[in-house]
Amino acid sequence: MMAQMLHIVHWNSAKYSSVADAISKPDGIAIIGVLMKVGQANSKLQKVLDAISEVKTKDKKAPFKNFDPSTLLPSSLDYYTYFGSLTHPPLHESVTWIICKEIISISKEQLAQFRSLLSSAEGEKAVPVLHNNRPPQPLKGRVVKASF
Repeated sequence: MMAQMLHIVHWNSAKYSSVADAISKPDGIAIIGVLMKVGQANSKLQKVLDAISEVKTKDKKAPFKNFDPSTLLPSSLDYYTYFGSLTHPPLHESVTWIICKEIISISKEQLAQFRSLLSSAEGEKAVPVLHNNRPPQPLKGRVVKASF
């Protein structure tokens, strides 16, 4: 099985009033990508996984307090970075990507919990989010830098 990637999405709230405003701007979005490989269960993901049942369908919201997203990062903070695009339509060229070098683990059961999320709204025919990625894209002159 290929490695999966966890995205921790940030938007430039100092300059834009919402994600919707920031998403198309060249300085609007930064995403930390953490590669995950199926293996041992990851206890650090548990608080996120516990909330999934509350937000299983499109447009659902649930309180999510007292959570430090840095707990999801690997022990080494070495990373690669480049300027690129969103991985889903409308594919805006607005993302500073920061990809962690080190991989974290996730169990098959935990991955199944993430995969239980639906792209359909409550009451609609269930449409699971199974493949929410696209193939690697050409560099198109982009420069990839490393922190190490």
